[in-house]
Amino acid sequence: MRTYTFCLLLMAGCATQKPSTTSQAAYSEELSALRPLVDEKDSALTVNETPAKKEHVEARFSINKGLDTVLDSIDRINLSRKYIDGFTIQVYSGLDREAALNVRKQLTTALPELESEIQYNQPNFRVRAGDYFNRLAAQKDFVAIKRYFPNAIITPTRIELQTEE
Repeated sequence: MRTYTFCLLLMAGCATQKPSTTSQAAYSEELSALRPLVDEKDSALTVNETPAKKEHVEARFSINKGLDTVLDSIDRINLSRKYIDGFTIQVYSGLDREAALNVRKQLTTALPELESEIQYNQPNFRVRAGDYFNRLAAQKDFVAIKRYFPNAIITPTRIELQTEE
């Protein structure tokens, strides 16, 4: 109890003491001699005066030719690609062809704006909807399909690229 009272009195005494500001108020330092002098005619243009135009300077270390070569080679590689990795929504997978046709018909009536197709990979029939370049884009349609077909899943697939000719 004594130590508690002693600590309390010590803290109260420290809180009532004011810091000495007399030493800080007396401090002054003249720094104007160290400031750089500014010529008034250089600091501001007059109203009638326009700045001198600088001549064009050609870059010495330009990478434009090397960059164009790399971009052209990437373009040729992209033009030769026929497929790209993407995602699709699988609505049905099973052995029954009639069930696959019925699921596709139900999907078309429920969501007419969504393209769907039936794929046959022996012995399974699959009903797939949409082609998406990333999973995030497929998520919006997946939520809509999930209301009608709770077993639907997003699956990775290869998307065929259409060539412009």
